Amino acid sequence: MEEFIRKAVDMITTWGVDILGAIGILILGRIAAGIIRGAVRKVMRKGNGDPGLVKFVGNIVYYLILVFAIVAALAEFGIQTTSFVAILGAAGFAIGFALQGSLSNFASGVMILVFRPFRVDDYISAAGVSGSVKEIGLFATTLATPDNVKILVPNSKVYGDTIQNYSAYDTRRVDWSIGIGYGSSIAKGKEIVLGVLKGDSRVLADPAPMTAVSELADSSVNLVARAWVNKADYWDVKFDLTRKIKEELDAGGVEIPFPQRTIHMIGGRS
Repeated sequence: MEEFIRKAVDMITTWGVDILGAIGILILGRIAAGIIRGAVRKVMRKGNGDPGLVKFVGNIVYYLILVFAIVAALAEFGIQTTSFVAILGAAGFAIGFALQGSLSNFASGVMILVFRPFRVDDYISAAGVSGSVKEIGLFATTLATPDNVKILVPNSKVYGDTIQNYSAYDTRRVDWSIGIGYGSSIAKGKEIVLGVLKGDSRVLADPAPMTAVSELADSSVNLVARAWVNKADYWDVKFDLTRKIKEELDAGGVEIPFPQRTIHMIGGRS
C-alpha cells in the first residue's frame, strides 16, 4: 500500500502540473474559439455578409483555433508538435483518400459560398429537386419544398449540376397558353386577353404584355400570352389571371373548346 501511494505521489508530482496545464489550455482554447467565432460572425453580419457564408467562415475559424489549442496542449507533455503536425498532415492525406466524397462536398460548398450562384431564401432547382434554400452547410445544402418538406442535397451534386435560380432577378415573365375555337374571332380573343393583362396593376408596363397565335392545333387556335411581373407577384398573377381570362372570354362569347374528333359515316356504317 505504501508503495502504491508513493508511486501515485510521484506521478502526480511529475505529471500533475502538465495535466492541469493541458486541461487549462483546452478550456481556454475552446472559450477563445467561441468568442472569436462570435466576433467574426458579428463583423460579417454588419458587412451584410451572406448568412450561409457567415456561418461557414465562423465554423472554420472555430475549428482552426481548437486544433491549435490541442497542439499546444500536447506540447505541455513534451510532444514535439512539429512532428505531430507532420503526422497530422500525413494522416489527413490518408483520410482524404478515404473521404473523397465528403471532401468533394466540402470543396463544392466552398465554391458555392465564394461564387454565390444562390443565397439563403432563394428558390432554386438543382440536382433534380426544387425548393427554397434554408441553409448552405459545409457538406450539404438544405432546401424546403413548397409543401414544406426538408431536403438535404450534397453540395457536390448541387454545384456539379445545372442550377436554376428563380430569385436571382427582380422580375419574371408569366406565360399562358389559351385555346379558342376555330369559329371564334382571333382578333377578339387577343383583345380580351390583352385587356385582362393590361388591366392588372401587378403586370409591368415595360416590357409590355403581348399576345400572339402560337399554334393551329387539332381542336383549337392556341394563343400565347406573356406578361412581366415582380418576382414576388409571379404565382398570384399566374393564378388570378388564369381565372380572369377564362371568365372574360366566356363573357365575350369566345369559345374555349373541348378536344374534338370528327367521325365521317360511310354508307350508314361506322
